[in-house]
Amino acid sequence: MIPNVLSIAGVDPSGGAGIAADLKTFAALGAYGMAAVTAVTAQNTRGVTGVRLIEPGFVAEQIDAIFADIRVDAVKIGMAGTAEIAAAIADALVRHRARHIVLDPVMVAKGGDRLLSEDAVAAVRERLIPIAEVVTPNLPEAATLLGVDEPTDIAAATEMAGELKALGAASVLLKGGHLAGPESIDVYFDGETLETFRAPRIATKNTHGTGCTLSAAIAALLPRLPRLEAIGKAKAYLTGALRAADRLDVGSGHGPLHHFHAMWGTFDG
Repeated sequence: MIPNVLSIAGVDPSGGAGIAADLKTFAALGAYGMAAVTAVTAQNTRGVTGVRLIEPGFVAEQIDAIFADIRVDAVKIGMAGTAEIAAAIADALVRHRARHIVLDPVMVAKGGDRLLSEDAVAAVRERLIPIAEVVTPNLPEAATLLGVDEPTDIAAATEMAGELKALGAASVLLKGGHLAGPESIDVYFDGETLETFRAPRIATKNTHGTGCTLSAAIAALLPRLPRLEAIGKAKAYLTGALRAADRLDVGSGHGPLHHFHAMWGTFDG
């Protein structure tokens, strides 16, 4: 069965993050991608210059239209933008009994531009995290959600994963990319199982959309694989996309990943 996966996120016109990254990831991993737009941004590889938010009721209307007609096997939630949009997403997904929800609590773009309003942090914490099967914050996002300092080592990150799990998600994948060291170590915790996912740190500035891509990959794989196996394969896919990123020539800032690194082969030199 080819899974149908819905991305609820913002639009990055440069194609590196948000819905564009999600749809590429879904396709690369053999899933049919769909999208409900929460915001339209003006951005490129160097940063965000503008954001236009979609009216919350229309975000819900997009979601309703998909569920009214199409079997939805998994959902990835990215940029919510405001408390009202977060609440509209939560209400719609609960109403439709959505399965395999992966939440990437996007707060700041790669260039440092804030993408989530202050009041929306509480809504993400109280409305979206409790309905998620997997929540995938990086260390700064996790610190903001918990109102604590960012961890600086794997032991502190492991403790933080437990605190995040207490917010209500079925499981947490705390991304450790901001920690120092030769490996990127992510910490998984579901209340019983504690697991680390390790990958070599790739030396590239082309890291735009890494969080979007990992969460989208998990969502694409969850309908077909056990959760830990889906996360492991998603992490391996992300590592491959990062390793091949320098084969692309897109922009002068933080460029995108190579989402189709395993497919394009002879066509990209």
